[in-house]
Amino acid sequence: MAGLNELLERNRGNLSGGLLSEQVYRLLRSAILSGEMVPDQRIVESDIAKRLGISQAPVREAVKRLVYESLVTHVPRLGSRVASISVEEAEQARELRGNLEEFAARAAAERRAEGFVDRLKAVVDDMRRAARNDDPVSFRGSDMAFHRLVCDASGNYLLPRLWEVMEPSLWTLRVVSDPFYTGSRNTLVAEHERLLNLLVEGRVEDAGRAFRRHAIGAAHLAERDE
Repeated sequence: MAGLNELLERNRGNLSGGLLSEQVYRLLRSAILSGEMVPDQRIVESDIAKRLGISQAPVREAVKRLVYESLVTHVPRLGSRVASISVEEAEQARELRGNLEEFAARAAAERRAEGFVDRLKAVVDDMRRAARNDDPVSFRGSDMAFHRLVCDASGNYLLPRLWEVMEPSLWTLRVVSDPFYTGSRNTLVAEHERLLNLLVEGRVEDAGRAFRRHAIGAAHLAERDE
């Protein structure tokens, strides 16, 4: 909790020039994604408001948005906490994401829609920049954007909608339970470049397999096959 308190104290009196609830939302969201707030940590709205020197209403609105994104859980009379995820839930989320991304990658590689390559390259550049700047929040955002764009590039009108439904849960999974990836962010950038090249080259079968393994986690697959 010390990390959160220090973060709030640093920002006391600095929230200005926009909607307070939006600024509090971004502050708390960043703290969750960066690991300054840990899974199952209590979120006391009155305490946050006091430390920021604002009323409780904008904090309440910010927490509601985080609950909607599945980054925070709320239980009536018990309050709000940073979301946690069980091993079984992580497994289910990875399997579902693997199926969806395999389908999306195969379709995108076959279709190779005009303009999608430049958009994906720009996102990979954003990932590389975030890795260089040691900015985990921007890095995760760009990572998600890459896979969202692949769904868009598939040409299947349902895939972007399915991804939109899944993405909040995927944020939770990546933030609080990512035990199978231990490499550097630079390695992950290179992995996304490899995935992009498979799409550019139109290697439908290879792209489908690679995206599925990436989504589930190659180390996780190896662990299951032992």
